[in-house]
Amino acid sequence: MDAETIRNLIETGLPGARADVQGEDGVHFEATVVCEAFAGKLPLARHRMVYATLGELMGGAIHALALRTLTPGEAG
Repeated sequence: MDAETIRNLIETGLPGARADVQGEDGVHFEATVVCEAFAGKLPLARHRMVYATLGELMGGAIHALALRTLTPGEAG
């Protein structure tokens, strides 16, 4: 697994989202995801939205994903 593939999956699964994904070892990743659809949602709901874009890869090909989820207004 690589960061670019994860970025593409997130941005495809959350239309209008911008994702910055980092991860050098192929199993542990960090992502900052900015999406208008996060507005009014608690962090756990936002994370679930991102995890839904990755499906079965979570816990498998993607061992760990640290998330920072923001609305465009929060991102500044």
